Amino acid sequence: MNICFIGGGVMAEALLRGILDKEISKPSDLLVCDPSDERRIYLETEFSVNTSAENDVISGFDGLIILAVKPQTISKVFPSILGKIQDDSTVMSIVAGLTSESINQGLDHSRIVRVMPNTPSQIGLGISVWTALPGVPDSDIESIKEILKTLGDEYFVRDESLLDMSTALSASGPAYVFLFIEAFIDSGVHLGMPRDMARRLVLQTVLGSTELVKRTGKHPAELKDMVTSPAGTTIEALVSMENDSIRAGIINGVRKAYKRATELGD
Repeated sequence: MNICFIGGGVMAEALLRGILDKEISKPSDLLVCDPSDERRIYLETEFSVNTSAENDVISGFDGLIILAVKPQTISKVFPSILGKIQDDSTVMSIVAGLTSESINQGLDHSRIVRVMPNTPSQIGLGISVWTALPGVPDSDIESIKEILKTLGDEYFVRDESLLDMSTALSASGPAYVFLFIEAFIDSGVHLGMPRDMARRLVLQTVLGSTELVKRTGKHPAELKDMVTSPAGTTIEALVSMENDSIRAGIINGVRKAYKRATELGD
């Protein structure tokens, strides 16, 4: 499968690695356009892929085109590839906040797929929520689904408004989890525990608890109750956290992120 990346950053690299590891494409079928000499040399050395400093090499390119640039550079990218994309090529965008309508207008192209991955995709444990305009053929839908599975899990939706919600929940979500982990580790240090010990205990606790929810299929509240003895240490901590509005803080924070996501998409 021929694939051209416009942008060769961290997420493009994760996709390259997954595509090659799963043998979806050969290195000779992959092209990465990036203005950075250092980045191109690295990708050529690491993956043996073709690279270019200019985007206009996509003129006549027969295959999938992946937009993998930063949102603030997209206004320069559109003019460089406008009119150069073949009608039967699908454009897949992982550019944060960029709607399918904006891509359609910026490129005058109807075969658009929009993807919202998250940072754990870099290690193959992410979740990508994605949608496609009606013009995208089923064969490309299946190919893109296979590509996204190299980053972890994937969830296809027809309603693009769900991508803004996903931005607030799963795309921004790792930051919320990192904040919780940081505070959790600091609480152990505050008690007098060595930081390396607190880190090890917290990371395994978070990992194990997540897997327990996934494997048992039980509601988190049910699993929480199994740990919470009457008048014990756990209920003491939970009451204190609820009094400090931890639940409301999380819900309100996600709502704020969603509001901001919709503003950026306008």
